[in-house]
Amino acid sequence: MTTDQPHGTEPTSTAAAAEGLTGTLVLAGTPIGDLADAPPRLAAELERADVVAAEDTRRLRRLTQGLGVHTTGRVLSYFEGNESARTPELVEALAGGARVLLVTDAGMPSVSDPGYRLVAAAVEKDIKVTAVPGPSAVLTALALSGLPVDRFCFEGFLPRKAGERLGRLREVEAERRTLVYFEAPHRLDATLAAMAEVFGAERRAAVCRELTKTYEEVKRGGLGELAAWAAEGVRGEITVVVEGAPAAGPGDVDDEELVRRVRVREEAGERRKEAIAAVAAEAGVPKRDVFDAVVAAKNAAQKAP
Repeated sequence: MTTDQPHGTEPTSTAAAAEGLTGTLVLAGTPIGDLADAPPRLAAELERADVVAAEDTRRLRRLTQGLGVHTTGRVLSYFEGNESARTPELVEALAGGARVLLVTDAGMPSVSDPGYRLVAAAVEKDIKVTAVPGPSAVLTALALSGLPVDRFCFEGFLPRKAGERLGRLREVEAERRTLVYFEAPHRLDATLAAMAEVFGAERRAAVCRELTKTYEEVKRGGLGELAAWAAEGVRGEITVVVEGAPAAGPGDVDDEELVRRVRVREEAGERRKEAIAAVAAEAGVPKRDVFDAVVAAKNAAQKAP
């Protein structure tokens, strides 16, 4: 397997270049755990590509060795740190007729991984983009979660800072579709606790850990219960699936819940007036009802011993 070479030395499809034809960008899914899950076409594309752009060339080497294939094209790194700088180089290769294969460490390129910039740049130049469909942590976790799968949305990674994380969760507090998140194991307990605060401790969720690997585990329960479980420490690759918000009609949300939602918004930096208006709109109740609930809760707190 060849490695990074000086710019401008990448091979291209000579016949295609001579005819003035552009190349093809191939997005290839790679296993998220079990090597046996590799798409059948992946081996053929690895051997065929003029250029293989990999998020981690060392992991690519392990993948090719495991599949028993040999790459003949140029192999270069393409990760978050050099994505912006390397994209024009790859587009130039594509414009010259090359077949460029893009692979990430696991799953489909551009889904919380490098690839979006390259796809957008190729589309802008009318370069063909195709894919080798493969494993996806998002869809695998969704299917195993036991939660509704007819409508869902993928939210990727949440912000690391507590305030920004709460703000992002607040944006989807009333989202009725099932939510899917990625999270680092050392932040899982804080994230689940924040979700319990914003969505409610009883909202159903599933923590999917080490999918398709030896120690695969799916932990299901309410967000409060899962936050307590995660506080003991969790390892591995994590995907979190959260049930969507229930449909709420006028009068379905009690005063305690209205106050909680206002508090969450205020803690995320929203002014009380705006928070009350937003919560009223979400719950389908008059703003005056939310205001009265907040005032009553404040008075009760002041009178408490």
